[in-house]
Amino acid sequence: MNVQLNHNVKIEALGYNPPSPYLYDLEIFSFSELKKRTPEGRIDINHRYKFYMVICVTQGECTQSIDFEPVLCKSGTLFVVSPNQVHNFGKDEDWEGWIILFRSEFLIPRSSTLNEHKLAFDIERLPKVLTLTNKELDRAVYSIARMIEDSLISEPTEDVHMLLRYQLYTLMTWLHIVHKNTLPITYTQLSQRFIHFHKLVETHFTEWSHVSEYAHYLNCTEKTLTRASIEATGMTAKAFISARMILEAKRLLVHTDQSVSHISEHLNFKEATHFSKFFKRETGYTPSDFREQAEW
Repeated sequence: MNVQLNHNVKIEALGYNPPSPYLYDLEIFSFSELKKRTPEGRIDINHRYKFYMVICVTQGECTQSIDFEPVLCKSGTLFVVSPNQVHNFGKDEDWEGWIILFRSEFLIPRSSTLNEHKLAFDIERLPKVLTLTNKELDRAVYSIARMIEDSLISEPTEDVHMLLRYQLYTLMTWLHIVHKNTLPITYTQLSQRFIHFHKLVETHFTEWSHVSEYAHYLNCTEKTLTRASIEATGMTAKAFISARMILEAKRLLVHTDQSVSHISEHLNFKEATHFSKFFKRETGYTPSDFREQAEW
C-alpha cells in the first residue's frame, strides 16, 4: 500500500515541550486534542522526535509511517516511535487514540551492576508494533487513564514524577510479558554486547564507520562484535553500521531537499562520489534516482 507523503516538506525536529504550566517529563493526550493544538494542514508533517512516543489507537483506522514503513492501524494497534526516527501521522484523521510522550531522561538509567540492571526497564525490548485484543486494549486504556488522573495530583513534582514513571514501567512491562513471543527473537534474548553496540551505532554512525572503532570502545575484538551482531540480526557488524547509514541517507533524500553533497558531508564521506557509490552498492540506486523514484 502506497502512502503519499509531501516530499516538499522538510523533516521538522520536535523537542519535548508540553504546554505551561505542566511540569512532568511524561505527557498524555488524545489524538483529537493533538488536532486542536495543531494548525490546520500540519498534521501530515514529517517529524524527527527528540523523545519517545507511544501511540495507542482506540477507534477507527489510519495509516501512519515510521522510517519508510507504513503502519496500518486499527482499534488495538499500539506502537512505539523512538528518538531520531522519522514519523508521519498520515492524512487519515478519522481515528481516535492516546499519545504518550516521554523524554529519555524519564527512564531509569541502565546500571552496570547486576541487580540494578535487572530493575532498569528498556523500552527498546518491546516489539515496535503490537495488536492488542479488546481485553488487552481495555486494560491499556485503563492504565493510561490512571496516569492522566494522577498527573493532576497536587503533590511535590518529584513524587508525582516517580508515580508516573513506575506506572509507565508497569504498562510497558505488562505489554512485554503478554506479547514477548510476537517477534522471533525478543530483546531479552539479545546479548548485552549487541545492545551496547546498537546504542553506540545510533549515537556515532555519522562519525564512526569502521567496526574497529566500536570494538575498541566496547573492549572486545571485531570478531566477537560481528558474532554478536549476526546472532541478533543476521547481519555482520559492518553491515549493521552500513544499514543505519543507508537509513539516514534515505530519510534525508526523501524527506528533505538537501543536496546529495550535503547529505554526503553529514554522513562523514570525504567525497560525494564515494557516498554515491556506497549508496548504489547497498540499494541498487544512485541517491538522485532513489529520490526521484521513492513513492509512498
